[in-house]
Amino acid sequence: MKEITSVHNAAVQLLRELQKPRARRENGLFVCESAKLVGEAVALRLAQALFIEKGREAEYAPMIGQAESAGCELYVVSMAVMQAVSTAKTPQGVVCTARIPQPPKALAGRRLVALDGVQDPGNVGTVIRTANALGMDAVVLTGACADLYSPKTVRAAMGALFRQPVLTCSMDELMQLLHAHGLKLYGAALTDAAQDLRRAPLSPAAVAIGSEGRGLSAQLLAQCDGQIIIPMQPGAESLNAAVAAAVVMWEIARAGM
Repeated sequence: MKEITSVHNAAVQLLRELQKPRARRENGLFVCESAKLVGEAVALRLAQALFIEKGREAEYAPMIGQAESAGCELYVVSMAVMQAVSTAKTPQGVVCTARIPQPPKALAGRRLVALDGVQDPGNVGTVIRTANALGMDAVVLTGACADLYSPKTVRAAMGALFRQPVLTCSMDELMQLLHAHGLKLYGAALTDAAQDLRRAPLSPAAVAIGSEGRGLSAQLLAQCDGQIIIPMQPGAESLNAAVAAAVVMWEIARAGM
């Protein structure tokens, strides 16, 4: 393992640059933190470079061995370097750069959730994690959604990015995808035209969720085959995007049981 003690080292500089969307796109890499995420990246042979805090080599020995056998670059870094490259409040002493998985060229399945302009990375990551847990066939991001591989999105997804099919596309591409699969699109909306989601035929179907503040864009809402609403107590505040999506996905999963 190569030892790094300076934040000016080229490998460390790349780690820091990868906090920016442009650098992630140009290099085809993103950053994983925490033992769980790094361990998954290593196990899937997506890890490109592994950084271990000095003094914690024994703690991560199995991971180091697995990374080495996969041809991953290995570095041991000082505590100061680890703190400089980590975005976590309490670094776990392990970070890696990982190759961004190729997006699916085609989507199979009959249960989709689409996010329209959801800009909060925590919400996007949580939706992906929940979609994976509830067996959604795909998550589709359209509009100005949060960067799929930003540190906050990756952290909120908790490894689901490695397992859940996710596609980023324009609204026109989304509609073409749905038409090709013969799927109706329902939009979650606070309108008089929306029906109780418990009575909507949601499987097979795609459901679009908008941002908490703006909701679905008028353009996408106009493309929907129907509108749904989550029944709530009078006077209750609207749910945030991740919670609303979780409720909707549970109903989609339940309808397909």
